[in-house]
Amino acid sequence: MHTIEPHYNWIEHYSAAEDERSPLFGTEYSLDTFSNTIYGYYIHPQWDSLESDTLFFKILWADYDEGAAVLEFIGEWNDAIENDIMSLKRNILDVLMHEGIKRFILVGENVFNFHGSDDSYYEEWFEDVEDGWIAGVNFQDHVRREMAQYGLDNYINFGGQLDDLPWRTFEPRRLVEHVDGLIRRRLGA
Repeated sequence: MHTIEPHYNWIEHYSAAEDERSPLFGTEYSLDTFSNTIYGYYIHPQWDSLESDTLFFKILWADYDEGAAVLEFIGEWNDAIENDIMSLKRNILDVLMHEGIKRFILVGENVFNFHGSDDSYYEEWFEDVEDGWIAGVNFQDHVRREMAQYGLDNYINFGGQLDDLPWRTFEPRRLVEHVDGLIRRRLGA
């Protein structure tokens, strides 16, 4: 797992560590020190911590004028034991939403499992992005099914072209436009 890096082709567009409005402003990274682990397996040092033992993430891009952000995840999303959604919501998402982010793309191809609990934080997040949306991109089939068992598909848009989207081939702003178009078509807007 130490070879799975967050997507870096957008680094010239955005760095959360250099963004004064980001919850990760000032974070320093070392390419020489591998310290974070998931179940005893070291992960690449560029992943950011949610204060969870099993789920890490990276804010790949945020644009406050556009009101959009792209986050990539790695690990096991565990709301049952780690309450990962609470940590994500309170420590990261609330800060981004306070700064005007209302559209979220969650890249989940490296999320290996999901263990659910209740959906109250997802419901709160959904209500907080009243005029926006939350899109899950490239989550594995079994993870989407596990999330749907807890009703999270009521709050996060999954399925269709979002499940097999070549997101790395897009510039970040164009990816948001593309996903926005897919969601608007679903809603008939």
